[in-house]
Order: sequence, then structure tokens, then C-alpha cells
Amino acid sequence: MKRKDFYYNLPDDLIAQKPILKRDSSKLLVLNKKTGEIKHLKFHDLINFLEPKDCLVLNDSKVILARIFGVNEKTGAKLEFLLLEEKEKNVWKVLAKPSKRARMGEFFNFSYGLRAQVVEVFEDFTRSLKFYCDEDFNLILSKIGNVPLPPYIKEKLEDSNRYQTVYGRVLGSAAAPTAGLHFTKEMLEEIKKKGVSIAFVTLHVGLGTFLPVKEEEIEKHKMHSERYFLKEEDAKKINEARQNGGKVFCVGTTSCRTLESVYLKNGKICEDCDETKIFIYPGFKFKVMDCLITNFHLPESTLLMLVSAFATREKIMDAYKKAIEKKYRFFSFGDAMLII
Repeated sequence: MKRKDFYYNLPDDLIAQKPILKRDSSKLLVLNKKTGEIKHLKFHDLINFLEPKDCLVLNDSKVILARIFGVNEKTGAKLEFLLLEEKEKNVWKVLAKPSKRARMGEFFNFSYGLRAQVVEVFEDFTRSLKFYCDEDFNLILSKIGNVPLPPYIKEKLEDSNRYQTVYGRVLGSAAAPTAGLHFTKEMLEEIKKKGVSIAFVTLHVGLGTFLPVKEEEIEKHKMHSERYFLKEEDAKKINEARQNGGKVFCVGTTSCRTLESVYLKNGKICEDCDETKIFIYPGFKFKVMDCLITNFHLPESTLLMLVSAFATREKIMDAYKKAIEKKYRFFSFGDAMLII
């Protein structure tokens, strides 16, 4: 398939620049992937589509304050670094901006006595930085780090907690699993009271979120690896739902990619900890996910390709066209879609 097959034109004023006042009051487009029928509801109405035998799967990864600024000791140049993944203690894979100014062996100084050296340079323009500090690195990061908002968000975020899910608990992501931003604690309690089980996975969102597909033929695109965890107790909840005739509702493409990765590796859903480079595009056969809760994604992105694999490209592009007509808000702080 061609990359251009996943292009659509989005007016700039539909790119959400700030979160809506109440998380679960955002719009919800409901798409029936078999019939193509579309309904326009509110996110809180999601509860009406969940049944007692179902399992709701949430990604509990939490965003770190991953955006920091350092000064080159030799040249005095100021660079922005995005922390992507801790490879070992105080050694981080980072995205430098501009990358050509972070050369092998060079040192950078940050606030609070933090110092770092470029110890590895990769072909994908990322770097490994080794940090040196007297205090605990995470403590310093909490003082100097900034929320790593996507580049299409131009407005300042007043409350950094709005770029975290209310159930996030495992620090490690360079970007939020944004489909989960719509849930409130009260809504999750309502879902539990209805008899729906809630399972957690952890997938730390990394570099793949920030890199566009550059290959004309999408099959040639290579995903970057992201680490995931699935605990035994959560695997049991998912399996019980499947065995009892319930549906597995994945919240976000990250939850989907985790479950499908575990199944592809093990032939079943079970406790697992690994890295995944899974790239889901039309033609993929889903083994675990029955329904998907997701946001509206960027044109020509791997995430748009994933949802197209689940509901067909034609139905997704039609749904996006109708969402634009109805003035839905797009991307990280935007409205949501339920595919059933």
C-alpha cells in the first residue's frame, strides 16, 4: 500500500491545542466496522457499549518530564533533548535537536550540576547520553524537565497532569497514551460497578510516536522498539473475558499493540515482558482485540494505518471526513473514536 492512501486534509483550527475542561465530556464518534454506521455521542456514553463479561484494557505507562535543555561545553550551543528510554542506569537514548550539534564524545551542561556526554551515535539520528550528577537523576529531572508535548501543540499547558491519564502509575513514556486521557476516576468506577473487568498493560511510548512514515510503500517502514509488560493477573482477566464470551476493549493503539505482540510471540495471552516493533497496517489479522477506543491520528501515520487495519481504510477515511465536517477536535487533546 502507498503512504498517500492514508493522507487527508485537516484544517489547522481542528488541531486541539488544549485539553477540554472535563475529560469525559469530549465527543465520541462510534464506528461499526462491519456496517460502516456512524454515531455521534459523548465520551461518557462509552459505558453503554460495555457489558459485564467484557474487559477494558488500559496502558498505565506514565509520561516522564522528558524534555530538557543543555549547553555544549565547547561551543556554547543550546540544544533540546528528548529522553526516550533509559538503557542502563543514567544512560539514556535521546533525540537531540538539532542532532548534528550533538557529536560523539561531546559534553553538555544542564541546571543543578547535571552533566552529560554523548557516548553513542545511531543511524536514526538518536544518541546515547551518559549523565553525571551528585544528586539522584530523577530528582534533578523533576526540577529541570518539561512535559514533552507534540510539536503541533503550540499553546502552553497550564496543568501538566492533563497530559497524564488518571490511572498512569509506571514512569517511562516520552508521550502520553492519549486515548486514555478521556477517562475520569468516577467513570472508571462506574465501569467497574457495571461488572466490567479492568486490566492493565504497560507500554512505554517511544520514538515511533515522533517519526513519520517516509517510505512510499508502507510495508518498507521500520518501527522502533518499545518496551512492554503484561502481568499474570491482568492476562488472566483478559483470558476470562474471552473464554466467557466477553469482548476485549483496548484503550489506545498502545494497548492493542501490546496484546497483539504478546499473542504473536506466545500464541496466547500470558504474562510477558519484552520489546516490540510490531507494525500493524491493512492486512493484519487481529487475534485479541475486539473493540478499540482511540483518538484521531495524524495523516500518513502508523497509528492511522493501525486503525485502518481494524476497520478498513475506506471506513476510517469516511469516518475522518465526517468528523471534520462535524468539527471534531483532532490529535492528542482531541476527541475520541470507538470502533466496534
